[in-house]
Amino acid sequence: QVQLVESGGGSVQSGGSLRLSCAASGYTVSRHSMAWFRQAPGEEREGVAAVDISGTETYVDAVKGRFTISRDNAKNTLYLQMNTLKAEDTAMYYCAAGRRTGMWNLLVPTTFTYWGQGTQVTVSS
Repeated sequence: QVQLVESGGGSVQSGGSLRLSCAASGYTVSRHSMAWFRQAPGEEREGVAAVDISGTETYVDAVKGRFTISRDNAKNTLYLQMNTLKAEDTAMYYCAAGRRTGMWNLLVPTTFTYWGQGTQVTVSS
């Protein structure tokens, strides 16, 4: 059974940094594409960053240059380093895994089968 457990969220001031973690069990992060999504109240879930099986990273324009996705294969954990945080980054952040066959856009929520419970990030201006 696949389980994804996010951690690392919190409240920070604008310009601050956080690192989110997504610990996986029943799933090998190094062998699959994975992604981070976020959802603010009243908004649709949006893709933030993804990494495919070859290690190629993809970012939504709003976070390019500020966020970095990475994997620690030994810990079987996916990370999202978030720097220079802005108020508009405030959202619940989710990691996702289990790319559906034939679906290739890693920043679209319907691409993925498995989801964590989310971790809240709040940025105050």
